[in-house]
Amino acid sequence: MKNQVRKRKPFQHTSFFRWSVFILGLMIMSFGIALIIRADLGSAPWDVLHIGMMQNIGLTVGSWTIIMGFVLLLIATILTKEMPKLGAYLNMILVGVFVDIFLFFINTPNLLFLQGVMLVIGILIMGFGIGVYICPRCGAGPRDSLMLAVSDKLGISVARVRIMMEVIVLFCGWMLGGPVFIGTILFSVTIGHVTGISLNWCQAWIDRRIERGVKLENIH
Repeated sequence: MKNQVRKRKPFQHTSFFRWSVFILGLMIMSFGIALIIRADLGSAPWDVLHIGMMQNIGLTVGSWTIIMGFVLLLIATILTKEMPKLGAYLNMILVGVFVDIFLFFINTPNLLFLQGVMLVIGILIMGFGIGVYICPRCGAGPRDSLMLAVSDKLGISVARVRIMMEVIVLFCGWMLGGPVFIGTILFSVTIGHVTGISLNWCQAWIDRRIERGVKLENIH
């Protein structure tokens, strides 16, 4: 019995650590999203849509993040005929909750310069948060799940599918009156680079951390 418990410990520790990092990453990413929105210089394409829906129908930005996430997961499930992983559901729910909480406490600065600073910091924090939540490999979010499903179904590259989705979503959000401005362009141009750097650093760190933790547990 003792040997069985010992064998499960590394797995339990690793699993807890991965999910903790995953949730922390979602929180960091949500904080970045809230900063970008409150900077009031234009939002990311999906948030342009969420804000447009809020302005025309009601509810909150976080509520629409959850609702749209559910719709995307449903479509992805129909296309792939596979149920999404737990991480996809947690992503959908927690991001919406975290965004609404941060938006409640963050206000838009009065000076344009400070708005610009908030925008840049928001993009950096969001990109870092994306890297943090992806590196534990706990499952793709609703948008990425749909992107991968469409790519596999139509035989189109993931990059092309992502661009198509972003353009369609941005156009719909703009038609609904969502905030499209310089921040939207800056986000679209930079978020990929910021996320790439963050993901490489975070992935290397978490792999070393998990490997070191498993070795220590095996020793004990």
